[in-house]
Amino acid sequence: MLRLILRKLGLLIPTFIGVTLTSFFFIRLLPGDPILLLAGERGVSPERYQELMVQFGYDQPIWQQYLTYLGNIFQGDLGTSIVTKQPVLTEFMALFPATIELSVCAIIFAAVVGLPAGILAAVRRGKTLDHTVMTTALVGYSMPIFWWGLLLIILFSGILQWTPVSGRISLMYWIEPVTGFMLIDTLLSDQDGAFWSAVNHLILPTIVLGTIPLAVIARQTRSAMLEVLDEDYVRTARAKGLSTYRIVALHALRNALIPVITVIGLQIGVLFAGAILTETIFSWPGIGKWMVDSIFRRDYPVVQGGLLMIAAIIMLVNLLVDLAYGLVNPKIRHTE
Repeated sequence: MLRLILRKLGLLIPTFIGVTLTSFFFIRLLPGDPILLLAGERGVSPERYQELMVQFGYDQPIWQQYLTYLGNIFQGDLGTSIVTKQPVLTEFMALFPATIELSVCAIIFAAVVGLPAGILAAVRRGKTLDHTVMTTALVGYSMPIFWWGLLLIILFSGILQWTPVSGRISLMYWIEPVTGFMLIDTLLSDQDGAFWSAVNHLILPTIVLGTIPLAVIARQTRSAMLEVLDEDYVRTARAKGLSTYRIVALHALRNALIPVITVIGLQIGVLFAGAILTETIFSWPGIGKWMVDSIFRRDYPVVQGGLLMIAAIIMLVNLLVDLAYGLVNPKIRHTE
């Protein structure tokens, strides 16, 4: 297992370098001058403009800027925001819990609904339930996040007025940030109704962000279950007279979980990508909205540092998914 971990970590190094190149050059391909955007309508004199270029290191050749950026990363310095003058890592850690809270709720929602839906579709293969689940999954996967989010806001927030439009909690409450996770902080605050207000604000963003992963998990679960249900040991279990529940729960599901776990792990990247639109639509104060705002402001250090941190988290999750295979199916540990 240790050799497997070291080999996986070795493969992450070139990926990490590629991410630094992408994050560094991506923002510089966009039109606009960060110094002029920082100055705003007031403008800036040529002398002051040159001073700021030197201050932020933009007067250096592009390759030298990249080497400086790479050296700072290995020292744990992701830079300082041009706009807020705050360290990028500090801002990221302050906003990251909001995105984690939303993403965890979304993936739980997707797994809790998608896994049973896929299993039922496989067990009822070719029946009405199977066609209904797969059609719904296809529609959910094809649904544009921005359109789906606005549609739910119009229906549930505008017409029915069941859920709030935006934010993490009602303005009636002031919650002292302890962990950064609103659900936990509201429980710690002992303010009546604060927790349910936070839950109410989570419902629509969770559904919007979790819809695509739910569709993918349901389709992958169905496909994996169909393959397993055709295996000889499943037919033997049926011949012995075991109930469908025992066959599915004890024999088929565990072996079908390997590709499903892979898909769930890959959905972490989809969640971060979807969080950018979801957080923007619902004014959710997480790293997605923070990244969008920083792109518009041409805040180079924030965009570079944010992309790097997101990529590092996705790589870590994929590593954990690879290691989880051995827990689900011990045979994999012996073949690595």
